[in-house]
Amino acid sequence: MLNSRDLTKMKKGRAASFAFCLFVALEMSGFSISSAEEALPPKLKQENCNYTVAIETTCAKGAETSNVVSLRFGDIQSNDVLVRHLNSKHVRRVDPLYPAVLDEVPRKPFEACTVDEFRVTGPCVQSPICYLYLKSVGGDSWRPGLAQVRVSSATPSHLSSDYFYFRRYLPKHVWHGFDTCDKEVTPFGIKYHRKVFGVGDKKHA
Repeated sequence: MLNSRDLTKMKKGRAASFAFCLFVALEMSGFSISSAEEALPPKLKQENCNYTVAIETTCAKGAETSNVVSLRFGDIQSNDVLVRHLNSKHVRRVDPLYPAVLDEVPRKPFEACTVDEFRVTGPCVQSPICYLYLKSVGGDSWRPGLAQVRVSSATPSHLSSDYFYFRRYLPKHVWHGFDTCDKEVTPFGIKYHRKVFGVGDKKHA
């Protein structure tokens, strides 16, 4: 008659045999632990990229502003970059007609007849930047001319935006801009569908 120690040894032996048979079966089928790990979805990670934003302020009377300007842009896949205080990202002024740098020293942005460059960081876009909105908060009026976002040199250049032309005084405290991502051809021309931002971030197009 088997005692408890013998029964324990038998159970351990059966477990080891089962594990060995299972391992052999998996190896014969081409399955391995490493392949199972490779099949697992990669851990999602939000990567950030660097962007250079160029914004022109026109030469019209009263075009300059001291207001706090916010910016948001992105691609058709809803990779949205939001900069709430663009003024603080100012790096230099450039010539509006040539790529020459006029002033490397950060100064007050959005002066009349100037093109300012800003450096911002945000989520990486996966397709070309196709919408851009500006919001001006304060007591001044502001008349931007054009705006463009360029991706960093480490990112494919085709993801940079085209020029967005404003050339009007912006309404205050609301988002105002352009969205060419989602468009539909109609008998009356191309219709662009607007995005809806969160509550408190109203957009005006």
